[in-house]
Amino acid sequence: MNSLMISIILVNYNAGPLLARCIASALPQAQDILVIDNASQDDSIALCQKEFSCAPQVRIFQNDKNLGFAAACNQGIRYAKGDFILFLNPDCLLSKKALSTLMDALLSDPRAGMAGGLLLNPDGREQEGGRRAIPTPWRAFVRAFGLHRLAGRFPELFFDFHLHTQPLPSTPCPVEAISGSCMLVKRETIADVGPWDEGYFLHCEDLDWCMRMGQKGWKILFVPSAPVFHTKGACSKSRPLFVEWHKHKGMIRFYRKFFSKDLPLPVMLLVVLGVWARFSLVSLKRLVAKP
Repeated sequence: MNSLMISIILVNYNAGPLLARCIASALPQAQDILVIDNASQDDSIALCQKEFSCAPQVRIFQNDKNLGFAAACNQGIRYAKGDFILFLNPDCLLSKKALSTLMDALLSDPRAGMAGGLLLNPDGREQEGGRRAIPTPWRAFVRAFGLHRLAGRFPELFFDFHLHTQPLPSTPCPVEAISGSCMLVKRETIADVGPWDEGYFLHCEDLDWCMRMGQKGWKILFVPSAPVFHTKGACSKSRPLFVEWHKHKGMIRFYRKFFSKDLPLPVMLLVVLGVWARFSLVSLKRLVAKP
């Protein structure tokens, strides 16, 4: 492991025993681990306080209310000691040497500002979202209506912004975006690009950060030799409609922020209507499926 210090920031909300498992996987790899708890109501913090009472590198900060993911990440940045900061979801497990592998990738290129590992489902399959292109309004439309299935015939027109179905590269490679569930970032990059946008409560803030890093000329690396197991959605399954609301609200903020100047007003209105129509369909599906 390089002598430069790495801090790990875990934003927790009702992750249960997964939080302690995540910390246990990170302890051998980092000198500074911060848990920012967004007013969890389960026993996740109590379990950690008991299990890691003799681990001074684990620091726990408990908020009185749920500040949202971006605000909690920024809170962690202020408390972190490291030259590099890994933002890691509490439902993730770092494989052995995953962090040092991500670190080596970042250090290999002075313009590399962020790196993410190979996100895997618990069954070992690659998870979507770990490497992706920016979901422009057109790309999102293509994905939402299944037109990405035509990418084989018309790759430029019906390009799928999710890249996990493409062959796995053998070395770290630049991508437009990675997942906020596992992001190793240089402190100097954060100083240049700015912190997370706290206008997002949950979801799309990672895409926002990736977009801003690209605009500033920083490279984002996908590192296939750094596996990270991710139990996706473990912290949000208790309030699915709440999560969907903020996810779609975040989409609209993202599109307005980065694309409204380039799109005619009628097209932008269609984008907004499309997002809320999708929210309605997803919500209805969840309500119907609810036992």
